[in-house]
Amino acid sequence: MNYILAIDQGTTSTRAILFDAGMQVAGTAQQEFTQHYPQAGWVEHDPEEIWDTTVAVCRKVMADLDATAADIAGIGITNQRETTVVWDKTSGKAVHNAIVWQDRRTAAICEELRKAGHQEMVTDRTGLLLDPYFSGTKVKWILDTVPGARDRAAAGELLFGTVDSFLIWRLTGGASHVTDATNAARTLMYDIRKGRWSRTISDLLEVPQQMLPEVKDSAADFGTTDPEILGGEIPILGVAGDQQAATIGQACFQPGMMKSTYGTGCFALLNTGDEPVVSKNRMLTTIAYQLDGKPTYALEGSIFIAGAAVQWLRDGLGIIGQASESGELALRADPGQDVILVPAFTGLGAPYWEPECRGGMFGLTRNSGPAEFARAALQSVAYQTRDLYEAMRADWEDDSHHTVTLRVDGGMSASDWTMQSLSDLLGAAVDRPVMQETTALGAAWLAGMRAGIYPDQTGFADTWKLDRQFVPLMQPAAREAAYARWQRAVQAVIGV
Repeated sequence: MNYILAIDQGTTSTRAILFDAGMQVAGTAQQEFTQHYPQAGWVEHDPEEIWDTTVAVCRKVMADLDATAADIAGIGITNQRETTVVWDKTSGKAVHNAIVWQDRRTAAICEELRKAGHQEMVTDRTGLLLDPYFSGTKVKWILDTVPGARDRAAAGELLFGTVDSFLIWRLTGGASHVTDATNAARTLMYDIRKGRWSRTISDLLEVPQQMLPEVKDSAADFGTTDPEILGGEIPILGVAGDQQAATIGQACFQPGMMKSTYGTGCFALLNTGDEPVVSKNRMLTTIAYQLDGKPTYALEGSIFIAGAAVQWLRDGLGIIGQASESGELALRADPGQDVILVPAFTGLGAPYWEPECRGGMFGLTRNSGPAEFARAALQSVAYQTRDLYEAMRADWEDDSHHTVTLRVDGGMSASDWTMQSLSDLLGAAVDRPVMQETTALGAAWLAGMRAGIYPDQTGFADTWKLDRQFVPLMQPAAREAAYARWQRAVQAVIGV
């Protein structure tokens, strides 16, 4: 068996990657699928299209490499988190489109729960905030809205799962209704301290516990594929939500190691070890991974706009033709100008959680132009990361002042200018790895380690290779003055 098959089911596309025995990418297939926006603030996917693209890309990458099921030692799955599917346990058909993590339709439900005084209990058990982002209120909405759904759920006819659960159920021909601890931890219904579903919260949301999947380690036996699907039986051996899979792929296995993924938005996770750290700065407490029945916890912060700021330069302002031009343009900015962009196009994420505020640009002069706009857009990513970095360090007060190691991945990490700016404004080293497929690699390693063809944690961590380390070149006084300007700008957009 020469390969591990990683399924990377993302928000806009599905990918299948075959990793060889040396954990190198041997082949890739990718297919986009439709985004549905039935109302303002609503985002849906067709579960059948997710399933169809998953099967198609798996078959294609296998065909491209002339690989059969017998050549694949195991499957690892990583997925868009929080996206919610409810389906009929007999037919396998979803009763409603998948409600995507970005969807805001349950804001009123969350507000009612907050007003009723449930926030503290929910946060204590789940590490999360009462926010439409998470799965629990999405399930409640489906059961409340789809005719007959609540009665069918009570009768044991419906199942709930995040996308990993839905895919595993389909891949195994309905034999396995399971998930892993990292995905369960994003549902708003899983007690991350006790390692089980919270009946108190599921009852509060009126979600029958019989709908919920069995929760397993991130590396476990999740079932075996129906041979009709991929031409033979293949064991599913690894599962992790996408941001946790990237944390694993970056080998952030020690407390104090932090990864930051720069895509459309930015997600940062800080490994905090064996005990969940309660945030005082509106970070999320979550499970980074769970192996051998033992969870490792993390603090997580999310930025809504990272690469999307560069897309705005390209598509909104038309000042660059492609994203890769932004760093070169920023280099030409007038160093005497201090233009600051707060890209709150869809509100601000952590640590502010201000969904209603909107963006602003500050420090403009008559000579401000495309170069200054490009620099401000790229620096906004660094400033927002600094916000997360400071909040996480403040939360992690019992760390005896260990040094935080930051590893980066995602599309924007390829920009040397942006990563240098990040290092300068953090006042910390930033490590970029050779392997950029960190999310898929994390899922592949979980499955390959479970299959016995990839090394253990220590051995895997030893394979991590540095492409480039960026170290701060900015003087401390200049760094703090720049960050103070950023903080004033943020307060200005919040106050509008």
